[in-house]
Amino acid sequence: MKTNVIFGNHSSILVPERERENVNKFYIYTLGGQLMQADPERDFIRIGDNFFIAFLYGDVPDESEVHRKARAIWLEIKSDHVAETRKKIVESGLVRLLEIPDPHLYFQAPGGQCMRLVGTDEDLSFYEGTGEGPDMEKINAALGQIK
Repeated sequence: MKTNVIFGNHSSILVPERERENVNKFYIYTLGGQLMQADPERDFIRIGDNFFIAFLYGDVPDESEVHRKARAIWLEIKSDHVAETRKKIVESGLVRLLEIPDPHLYFQAPGGQCMRLVGTDEDLSFYEGTGEGPDMEKINAALGQIK
């Protein structure tokens, strides 16, 4: 019997309490997410039609440097208006831009998560291992610089 495993549409991240305002500004106001519920120690935010992130706030060390390293998982966010979304993200002043020699915008959001912005109708076959894409030698060199 073969087991089928997929990624779900829920995520959570533990971040320092002092980041709460910036997290909300970015995910709600910049990306257009919806605050579904706010508790004293957590916020539940919906992005798009069916992706939910629970931000758990606490007295935890700021480990954002760890997330800047190549071993961190990167989230891909999609937009049907990439240029407009890119502008909002950059102009928000809430993110750390990451220099990756790839045509997409890479950045670190409040709370430490690294992301890549792509178009909803974009051909992403390269990222599935089937299409031609950016120069991997340049990407590997850039990732070496952000260790």
